[in-house]
Amino acid sequence: MAETRAKLKQLDPVWARITSEAEAAVADEPLLGGVIHSSVLHHPTLPRALAYRVSLKLASGEMSEQILREICDEAHAAEPALAQAARADIAAVYDRDPACHRFLQPLLFFKGFQALQCYRVAHWLWTQGRRDLAYFFQMRVSEVFSVDIHPAARVGQGIMIDHAHSIVIGETAVVGDNVSMLHSVTLGGTGKEDQDRHPKIGSGVLIGAGAKVLGNIRVGDCCRIAAGSVVLEDIPPKKTVAGVPARIVGEAGCAQPSVTMDQILRGEI
Repeated sequence: MAETRAKLKQLDPVWARITSEAEAAVADEPLLGGVIHSSVLHHPTLPRALAYRVSLKLASGEMSEQILREICDEAHAAEPALAQAARADIAAVYDRDPACHRFLQPLLFFKGFQALQCYRVAHWLWTQGRRDLAYFFQMRVSEVFSVDIHPAARVGQGIMIDHAHSIVIGETAVVGDNVSMLHSVTLGGTGKEDQDRHPKIGSGVLIGAGAKVLGNIRVGDCCRIAAGSVVLEDIPPKKTVAGVPARIVGEAGCAQPSVTMDQILRGEI
């Protein structure tokens, strides 16, 4: 067992940490033993655990857990980057969310992380031309998690969606790496224009609760968007914006706002 643990830690330190935390959680709360064994300890790898968790959440009378699990297993086998992005997402949640004390928590309990991993499978399906199935995933994610991410949207890794209620990310939206957003964020379009019509969010951006970013505009790297803001124009990198409509009220105040999660405006307005 010790030799197996050592090899696992070397090959996949994130998964090794999750399994170690899972064993400790079972010891602390035996009543969760069934859930933790079926969701974590029963699986040899993180991709297999992700496929199980996603399929369990999205299953319904319309499509069984078994079929969904086969789809997710296929996606992870074909695209190892899906699990790599999930590892980065877990680390991001652990680093940025003070309510997260273990790597195990996002996998088991946090709907922002779970919805994002469902989206990643849907996006893979979209890139394979399996668009109706991708739309099915989008529909179920919206119904189950109240998170609506179009499968064509492009979302980077190291993403934290805190609380993750009422999130909307449109078809042509792009989200860079290491972005943090809180609940009720919309990356939407305006009017009925077709084609490229949604925001492009740079890396390291922090988007506050209830913020709306609308139209084919660019938000530069490492910006802060204050809670409740409505952003309708491009934002240069490393700026803080606030208001309706949003305007630049100062500098971002740090190298990467999405990591510090500091949402307080200190004399900018």
